Amino acid sequence: MKSLFYNMGYFIRELFKTIRLSALSNFFSFIGTSLILLLFGLILISWWIGDNLVSSLKDEAQISAYFSPGMEQEQMHKLVDEIASMDGVTTARYIDTEMAYEENKRLLGDEADILELFDDNPFESYIDIRINLDDMDSVISRVTSLQGIDYVRDNRDVLAQLKSLVNAIKLIGSVVALAVGITTIIIISHMIRQGIYNNREQINTLWLLGAPSWFIGFPFVLAGILLTLLGGFAAVGLIVLMLEKGYAQLSGYLMFLPFPSVSELKQNISYIIIVISAGLGLFGSLFGLSSIKKD
Repeated sequence: MKSLFYNMGYFIRELFKTIRLSALSNFFSFIGTSLILLLFGLILISWWIGDNLVSSLKDEAQISAYFSPGMEQEQMHKLVDEIASMDGVTTARYIDTEMAYEENKRLLGDEADILELFDDNPFESYIDIRINLDDMDSVISRVTSLQGIDYVRDNRDVLAQLKSLVNAIKLIGSVVALAVGITTIIIISHMIRQGIYNNREQINTLWLLGAPSWFIGFPFVLAGILLTLLGGFAAVGLIVLMLEKGYAQLSGYLMFLPFPSVSELKQNISYIIIVISAGLGLFGSLFGLSSIKKD
């Protein structure tokens, strides 16, 4: 360790010398690494937004149970209490016809004037039931079988489609992450091999002088890590710029959907990309160093 710090000036000079000797090739390696990490970051953000959406909707999962015709108020309230005590049910609330009218008026927004065409209130009283999404099938089965319940309306199809979408995004993200890792390691290892070839005479001299392998290879490892870190910072900068410019507009257009905070996204994506870029630089450099031979 003492020798490492004592020779740090030499290592840094060799680092920049390695990069400078193949400046054009290393520049394109930097651009390629930045674009690959940018793609990975965008996929990761899509993954987080989709997962947050499904998690939020799971917390808001609800079904509506409608009463059989001719039921008395007392019977309705007894059903509400019975449903509220079921496993998997968070809350059960009685919604009368007036409350149903006001709720649908709120949902219709500017189109609420259409309700004035009806002489009487067209909505029925029902039970608003908030449930655990994982228990939805069993809750629906039990509620439907209750005497006094005519039918049950649920949003399983919408939630199932959202789950499928998020699973598809996660699959694509996993494939992209694998591609990012392999491609970055190949790019960095190629850069290291190029640096080794350009410095082959100096490396042979160091071998003859008895320099240990780590001493010869350390500047190349630093060069690989520096290149991927620069690519990671460039990718983070572009992603942060995109989030600041477009995220507010996206969440504004889709105000009814729950979006994670932009500050949380920026912090998480920055940390992950920087850590991944440093790790890929290290592995790529070590892979490239395997080409060093004493002969």
